Amino acid sequence: MSGDDGVRVGGADGPYEAAIECELTAALERYLPQHAASLALKRRLAAQWPAPPVRPVRRAWWPRAPILAIAALGLLATLVVLFPRGAGPGSGGREALVAEAVNDHLRVLASARPLEIENAGLHQVKPWFEGRLDFAPVVAFEGDAEFALRGGAVGYFMDRKAAVLVYGYRLHLISLLVFRADGLRWPGGEATPVTAHERGFSVVMWRERGLGYALTSDVEAARIATLAARLRTGP
Repeated sequence: MSGDDGVRVGGADGPYEAAIECELTAALERYLPQHAASLALKRRLAAQWPAPPVRPVRRAWWPRAPILAIAALGLLATLVVLFPRGAGPGSGGREALVAEAVNDHLRVLASARPLEIENAGLHQVKPWFEGRLDFAPVVAFEGDAEFALRGGAVGYFMDRKAAVLVYGYRLHLISLLVFRADGLRWPGGEATPVTAHERGFSVVMWRERGLGYALTSDVEAARIATLAARLRTGP
């Protein structure tokens, strides 16, 4: 709208037009009849209205701390029970060494193919270990009519590789494991063998020139002692 002198008084978006629109809206609300919107219209409008953004609820971490602490203590207690002190690979100890010897013998019995070189004499078995072990196994007994050498394989004694030699006595198998003895708390002295009977198996263990020897079988202890003596003294 403009005056006669061409000066603009107001426009479509001026303050006067805005005031007039507000007064008109108020008058219409006062004098016109009011009708409530139908339920269908309300639902349709609600569906078209954008939903407010959902903010993630941040929960305080401190109430969970006691639960986490209890769980950690439970896990620690379980580990202590499963892995008691003195039974680790580097600790040795009589019970741990004997248990390992029996477990290794059971692995030989349970294996579908326990020997990697079979029906060979000691002069063939010993060279076979070259390049497969980080030490040279010292074994002087080649076997005889009573204790026949069946063959050999590479195995493990605790955390280290071991030479596995298998002898036969009638229908029984006797496993001999030769391994590095460093780092193991060997019970007794260097010349004193360890004898034990565990889970129905006889075990004889000894140490010579930095190597450990574990002889295990289910034959009677006297037969195992006889073979151990031949292995220690040679033919």
